[in-house]
Amino acid sequence: MPVLLLAAGIAAGQAPGRRATTLDAIREYPGFFNGQPVLVRGTLEEGAGRATVVADDDRMPAFVGDGVSGSGELELRATVLDIGRMGPDDPRLTGRNLQSLLGLDPEAAWPRAGELIVLNVTSALPAAPLVAPTLRAIALAPWRYLDQRVTIQGQFRGRNLFGDLPQAPPGADARRSFVLRSADAALWVTGREPRGRGFVFDVNSRLDTRRWLEVTGVVKAERGLVWIAAESVAETSPQAEEVPQQTVEVAPPVPPEVLFSVPTAGETDVPLDTSVRIQFSRDIDPETLVGRVRVSYSAQESAERGEPQPPPIGVRLNYREPNRVLEISFDGALQRFRTVTVELQEGILGTDGAPLAPWSLTFSTGG
Repeated sequence: MPVLLLAAGIAAGQAPGRRATTLDAIREYPGFFNGQPVLVRGTLEEGAGRATVVADDDRMPAFVGDGVSGSGELELRATVLDIGRMGPDDPRLTGRNLQSLLGLDPEAAWPRAGELIVLNVTSALPAAPLVAPTLRAIALAPWRYLDQRVTIQGQFRGRNLFGDLPQAPPGADARRSFVLRSADAALWVTGREPRGRGFVFDVNSRLDTRRWLEVTGVVKAERGLVWIAAESVAETSPQAEEVPQQTVEVAPPVPPEVLFSVPTAGETDVPLDTSVRIQFSRDIDPETLVGRVRVSYSAQESAERGEPQPPPIGVRLNYREPNRVLEISFDGALQRFRTVTVELQEGILGTDGAPLAPWSLTFSTGG
């Protein structure tokens, strides 16, 4: 039976129906946002049969729905499309001339995953002026508040227990970082535990996720992630943040995928003291890994060696939540010149409940 060592516990939960975010975040984490409804703040540029969403100094191509238009700064509701994760015959691309709309060369190879991200814009509303640095305003336009000291209020969401955000900021301490959410937006808070006069919240439990905190700190951003480097934390009463009303669709959760593994599939002459690392595109609920990770030697090779069955392999699992990496280590060295198969079996779930498709990796050890 594998042993699971949790770098940070995560409970499964529901992610919000639409995420207020930035173009930078979408580009950095296409696997997380692909197929999901989002809201971004920016302008809409159209001309020569093409459309582009512009925010700060960032740009992203867009499909624009019939009747959708607007000038000046807008709140744009859209669905994220990672073209590389779609096929040319995907129904969402039916009737769209990618060459004219995106400048896609029909003779070129189809884009790889994450190479071409498009916003399918379904509505545009005038954006309210950004005055007070609320949680939602910072999530939508972090460049307006970068390195400023702010005070925000939000609902406690633990250490991303509901999959509100792609991952934790770089270097975030597991005990001293958590997520706050207000309306359709969420931010990380780092550098302080969620405790103070009269309250102690558990970042790995959903018991306190109906309560609200007020945080004072400095706005930071890096590689699509925005957070508050906290100086003080206090409990507060719910502070509803107004959001322009509009009916929106709720997309089903996007299943997590395996992005890469070490060793790679088919690799030979792998050292006997190796460990296996597997990175996922979305946060995984660590509890669902238990009993669903199988590592074995080739049964055919064992039969050829005259063994009644392959020798067992003892494994230990360590899921590192900040990087979404599962590390598999072994109870001793692997045997020489063996074919090893690692299987992620059915039942492994993302933190939003979306299932990981069964996956396997096969490699061979050296001498």
